[in-house]
Amino acid sequence: MNDSQASRPAPISDARLRRYAWIALAIALALAVWGIVTRVSARSALTRATAAAAATAVVTVRPTVSPASETLVLPGSVQAYYEAPIYARTNGYLRAWQTDIGTVVKKGQLLAEIDTPEVDQQLSQAQADLATAEANYQLAKTTDLRWQGLLATESVSKQDADQRAGDAAAKKAAVESAAANVARLREMESFKHVLAPFDGVVTQRNTDIGALINAGQNGAALFRVADTHRLRIYVSVPQPYAASVRPGMSADLVFAEHPGKRYPATVAFTAQALDPASRTLQVELQVENPAHELFPGAYVEVHFNLAGAASGPILSVPANAVLFRAQGLLAAAVGADHRVRLKHIAVGRDFGSTVEVLGGIEATDEIIVNPPDSITDGALVRVVAPPSELRTEQPGL
Repeated sequence: MNDSQASRPAPISDARLRRYAWIALAIALALAVWGIVTRVSARSALTRATAAAAATAVVTVRPTVSPASETLVLPGSVQAYYEAPIYARTNGYLRAWQTDIGTVVKKGQLLAEIDTPEVDQQLSQAQADLATAEANYQLAKTTDLRWQGLLATESVSKQDADQRAGDAAAKKAAVESAAANVARLREMESFKHVLAPFDGVVTQRNTDIGALINAGQNGAALFRVADTHRLRIYVSVPQPYAASVRPGMSADLVFAEHPGKRYPATVAFTAQALDPASRTLQVELQVENPAHELFPGAYVEVHFNLAGAASGPILSVPANAVLFRAQGLLAAAVGADHRVRLKHIAVGRDFGSTVEVLGGIEATDEIIVNPPDSITDGALVRVVAPPSELRTEQPGL
């Protein structure tokens, strides 16, 4: 072998060429498969993204769970058990007052005295008129007796005797009229003493010595007396709770001026009718106040412990989560597959912003808030975060 033959490369064998060809073919097939898979995956992702973008965006909430018994807190107005403004029954001037605000008084106790010079003069005149009428009657009566005696002997006519008898009867009626007038004026005289109508405390004094007094409600009330040994509390109960409040029911009263203390009260009466303007039921509660530590006119929170309509926990959803369809009331729930499930529900009380649901949904359901009217069972939806104001109203979100 010469040098030129030794420097040439050795020829590639057929087996090696075939191996290289298979390797190149495998690489080409791998690249082709990878390209196809990549395009299919991208197309699927695009399809999913397009479908997700086309799905209706919804906000969901879970039903609020409340215990079977719930506490209803309402504002109440406190009034005295008895309270009355004291007006004058006669005209005059205030001579003296005996009680000031905060004075504890008994029934019939003197509150004030009124000087009534005009009534005094009228009484004196009426007494004089009564004396005159009595004198005239005595004369007429004596004359009648005499004429009756003369009539027995036929010394006078029957007509004259009847006239004397009629005159005596008229004089007697005049005496009775004058006596009635004296009694009326004496009663007016008694009104110069202003008395307490019942046991209580003087809460107002609106007069002073020398003040002009006018009888009746045309003038200002002289005093106001309140009986505070027991208090009345008036509450307006909304219509959804009206059927749950009945006489004999107990409640707790909470006063801002007595922190940490609760006063037991009892429902005494209900109006048995709703106010058509406010759709509320007026309820009267009564509470004992032996220590007089609670004041009429105060603001109070009334805590009612109401039993729920269901035996177990109560579910409630926003009022705008209920669908009104021909087949009844529905709620749109979203499953794990983001598909809508329309569920028939039975509602209880309507609280305005929320409604009580007695059946048809579970506490774990995701309920769509304000669902579109066109929503259908099985529709694909996209759940989005609720607005901040909705998160504030629904703490569970």
